This record gives sequence, structure tokens and C-alpha cells, in this order.
Amino acid sequence: MSPEETPASGPVIELVGVSRYYGGDWPALTDISLTVNRGDFLFLLGATGAGKTTLLRLLYRHDLPDSGELRVLGNDLCAMPERDVPGLRRRIGIIFQDFKLLRDRTIYENLEFALMATDCQPDTIAARIQEILSRLGLVHKRDCYPLQLSGGEQQKASIARALVKSPDLILADEPTGNIDPKASDDILNILKDVNYQGTTVVMATHDANLAHSSRRRCVTLDAGRIVSDEG
Repeated sequence: MSPEETPASGPVIELVGVSRYYGGDWPALTDISLTVNRGDFLFLLGATGAGKTTLLRLLYRHDLPDSGELRVLGNDLCAMPERDVPGLRRRIGIIFQDFKLLRDRTIYENLEFALMATDCQPDTIAARIQEILSRLGLVHKRDCYPLQLSGGEQQKASIARALVKSPDLILADEPTGNIDPKASDDILNILKDVNYQGTTVVMATHDANLAHSSRRRCVTLDAGRIVSDEG
């Protein structure tokens, strides 16, 4: 199976005894075992430095664990050759706290750039972008540059960029961390809707109230270890 093919069944994410060290001996993650099934919505909870971002970086193969087993979308990430990593990432939508939009391109062009890295046919790109912008209420902002948008609008644009690829898995790193409460509610509702339509979502947040009020599975990290798994 190529990294661009998704298994018909089985977990979307599997970690068994995963540890990650920085500087040779500082434990960012220690003995993490976790399974996320297709269609799950999982919150990763924990304070700054708990290991949430480190774990997400492993899931999209930005980093590799120092020990343990790690599979995402049916792929053994520890054994995956570098040439196959782009194919894996085409199946994953990544949402960052600081948006990471290309500032010298319009919102439309940001989404277009994301689609150009996929097998999307050129004659369908415009329609796909229009569909996603409409879904997120950003059609009227399509020709704006990122810095012309509010924080909440930039985060919606970041989500649009992730969704335009029709990913099997969404990884969201503190997507509500830099925006106001109303925008945070909007972002969470968008991700819930995406999940309702079948996409697996893993969202890192330090906001325990937001996570627990959503009545979804919550995995809490502390000092790089899982200390609770609820829901």
C-alpha cells in the first residue's frame, strides 16, 4: 500500500511505547501508547510543555520517535522512506496555532497552492476552492491577503487550506489559542462538522473546559506522559 492509499479498516493512528527525547536525554514524550480509530474526535490536553505539539509533529512525520512503534493511516512512519513522506502528508490536514498562511498570496492562492501538491485535476481546482470557502463563510475574503483578515478569519482560512485536500485526518495544534471566544466557538463547530462527515480529528488544546464540554474523548498529557484517557 502506498502512503497515499488509506486502509479500509483499522486504526487511523497507533502508537505503542513511543518516546521522544530532545538534546539526547530530555524526555519530551515517554512510553506513549495510544490508538485513534476512524471517525474519532480526540482532544489532546495539557499545559504548555506537556508534549502535545511534539506528539502532533510525530503524527505528520516532522519528527521521528527515539523508540516505540508509530503507524498513521496504515503506514509505519519509522520505516517510511523520505520519498514517501509527501504522499502521507497529502492525506493529512494540518492546522497551526499561528496559521502559517503564505502572506504574499491571497486566501484563494493559499488554497490553490495546497491543491497543486495533490492529484486534483486543474479544471476542478476553482470549484473545489469555491466549495470550501463557501463552507467556511470566506467567499468574500478570497482575494484578501492574510494580514487583511482578523485572527479568527485567518484561522478559518488555515482550516480551509487543510480541508481543501479532502484529508482523512485533521491535526489541529491549539487552533483556538490565539483568537477570541466567539471565533473559538466557530472554529470548534467547524471541526465538529468536519468530524461528523467522517474525518478523524485530533486537536491539541490547553483549554480543558472547552474539551470536556464537547463530550469527546480527552487524552491528557503531563511532562510527556499520558495521565488520563477519558470519553
